[in-house]
Amino acid sequence: MSRHLMPFGATVLDGGHTFFRLWAPQHEHVALALAPPGGAEQQHAMTRSASGWHQLVRDTPVGSRYTFLLADGRRLADPASRSNPDGVHGTSEVIDPARYRWRHAAWPGRPWHEAVICEVHVGTFTEAGTFAAAAERLPDLAATGFSAVELMPVAAFAGERGWGYDGVLPFAPHAAYGTPDDFRAFVDAAHALGLMVFLDVVYNHFGPEGSVLHTLAPEFFRHDHTTPWGAALNFD
Repeated sequence: MSRHLMPFGATVLDGGHTFFRLWAPQHEHVALALAPPGGAEQQHAMTRSASGWHQLVRDTPVGSRYTFLLADGRRLADPASRSNPDGVHGTSEVIDPARYRWRHAAWPGRPWHEAVICEVHVGTFTEAGTFAAAAERLPDLAATGFSAVELMPVAAFAGERGWGYDGVLPFAPHAAYGTPDDFRAFVDAAHALGLMVFLDVVYNHFGPEGSVLHTLAPEFFRHDHTTPWGAALNFD
């Protein structure tokens, strides 16, 4: 079992509960709009701390959809979403990463001097353009002599296809490529063949479309310095 706990987003707890946590210091009131699989949506007021964290614990089945509802009626996806099945403008999904059963959890990796890396764009590597289809091609890479696969950015971005450098949900794999479990299965299949997996990541900006952090927390950005994708992140 592998599970990365985060201090924000939707964290599945024991007993069927989920801890929702959002940093939105510019907003006094935020509600959670939550719908279980196949059920009707309900809205729940969140508790705000002095530092601008809004949080709530609810009984929540895995697979439930949710958004954050602002006082002016705007609905926003979770900026720390682990899955947005309908794209970055859609609802976020409650994901339990511990449910995936790794077949090769004990794989020890390989030393760096053995790295022969093939860079892969999931959307164009196969006709289907998915994690599952890419996994089927991994034996070809291993047979060719590669020992590692580097994936171009897979964080969710606006639209269906693209390079991935305009990602806006850094913890959610792009929906057109597949589900989080499809991504895990890709890594699992690579390890079965002795292939390391590297990720090309973008942590210095967000894409120009779909980022909700500008609305929730403008303090996250610097407005005296811009990038081709908008305001720069405030690393200070």
